[in-house]
Amino acid sequence: MTDTLAPAAAEAALAAVFDLDALLAPGEREWQQKARRVARERILPVIEEDFENRHFRQELVPALAAEGFLGMHITGYGCAGASATAYGAVCLELEAADSGWRTFVSVQGSLAMSAIAKFGSEEQKSEWLPRMAAGEAIGCFALTEPEGGSDPAAMRTTAVREGDDWVITGTKRWIGLASIAAVAVVWAQTEEGVRGFLVPTDTAGFRATPIEGKFAMRSSIQCDIAFDGVRVPDTARLPEARGLRGPFSCLNEARYGIVWGAMGAARSCLLAALDRAMSREVFGGPMGRFQLTQAKLADMLLEYEKGVLLALHLGRLKDAGTLEPAQISVGKLNSVREALAIASSARSMLGGDGVTSEFPVMRHMANLEAVRTYEGTDEIHSLVLGRALTGLAAFA
Repeated sequence: MTDTLAPAAAEAALAAVFDLDALLAPGEREWQQKARRVARERILPVIEEDFENRHFRQELVPALAAEGFLGMHITGYGCAGASATAYGAVCLELEAADSGWRTFVSVQGSLAMSAIAKFGSEEQKSEWLPRMAAGEAIGCFALTEPEGGSDPAAMRTTAVREGDDWVITGTKRWIGLASIAAVAVVWAQTEEGVRGFLVPTDTAGFRATPIEGKFAMRSSIQCDIAFDGVRVPDTARLPEARGLRGPFSCLNEARYGIVWGAMGAARSCLLAALDRAMSREVFGGPMGRFQLTQAKLADMLLEYEKGVLLALHLGRLKDAGTLEPAQISVGKLNSVREALAIASSARSMLGGDGVTSEFPVMRHMANLEAVRTYEGTDEIHSLVLGRALTGLAAFA
């Protein structure tokens, strides 16, 4: 099960009931098929080994860059200027292989590159975006802190003005790619409120340490960062980023990708269960002939199809420029929650084999627990939706 997403018979059976490909425009489908090919040919043959060995295979970055996936929704500066729906379809295909690789594309493009594209000066854009789109420079997005990720307004990292420079002091945690990044987008408190800075990672006082002991995202990198009097010039400040609107707008870009990506993990688990039901012989016949098995498969299909259709709807809204943050919260909350439920049902159908690396299900389950936590927990998105419905903020 590690060299393809699923046997052809299971894929054909799923497509006969629900075929996302047919709902995509030709250009969107072209992006999707490129991502599916990269996932199958480059990621899947090595992902179980990399997950087991806690290895981020950095040599695959040029392959993703060559296909135009890095910052693909940004226009200009070497970026593809693709539609939001096309980007979502790419996220789905990459996460069908592994959440870690969709996370890489998300951190690089939706977070780091988006911050520069949205809030950077022309000089900053010209310096960094072409190199990042080409995979020659990796970026990270330093927002979350050890004391709590859900309350960025309480961040303790500070940037103090000293003449023409800024001196950054503090810590960040769970920062993807930081130990291999060339540049960090750093958010810090100043006398003027929260501001963003571009910090080359070879700057004195910057230290990124990969987090050990992870049971999820093992083929990806997340780090602790320490800023010990990191000094950068005022030209490192993102001139258009003022207050939390800056990082939140980037987070919404990443959350949108998760809406699609989690459904990719769900599809992988559903296909594994469907293949098992069609091929496994128990009690004198295929497992799929039993009513309980069919009921589980029907429920899994139902939630997968609803999740993908919701992602597609949000993609169309985003392409039209009408997507609201609360709608992204609907998608993120639903996609990850239902993907985990699908993975759990798939694991039960696989029996004892479901906890082995012969099947991708336990790897997806573990990864989805991390995806459920980052870019806003279930609780945070529930409160966002409660505020949108009632007009009353329940945040403490």
